[in-house]
Amino acid sequence: MLIAIPLLVIPVILYNIVVLTGVVGTGVTADGGLHDVLFSIPMASGATWDVAIADLILFLALILLFFELLKSTSSQKVAIVNHALSMILFVVCLVEFLLLRGFATSTFFLIVTMVMLDVLAGFIVTIVAARKDFDFGGGGS
Repeated sequence: MLIAIPLLVIPVILYNIVVLTGVVGTGVTADGGLHDVLFSIPMASGATWDVAIADLILFLALILLFFELLKSTSSQKVAIVNHALSMILFVVCLVEFLLLRGFATSTFFLIVTMVMLDVLAGFIVTIVAARKDFDFGGGGS
């Protein structure tokens, strides 16, 4: 039953932890220090790529979205539970984005968009699979 839990809940929980507790940075800012630079990588062009916690959360969310899209192609009974939980996650994320102060950021908007894409992909794949399984009749005697 653990497979029914949407993988995108992981970056949402991480974002919630960082913003609500201020684990990273000073915690004084509304975004909980999401944009504080964790490390820098020198590039061949001479520029420096500054990587923040928000960047890492987005990177993780993109990887997990890929696996969620693969999971949505499953026709197991657990996939229906996964679709329902993904929809609940989307509603929670949307409420956080609209109503909570530290969640009105581009980073969280992109996470909400990924969760929405997971919901849409799950329903579209289920509908297409059901259409293939459905016998339209018409052929016959």
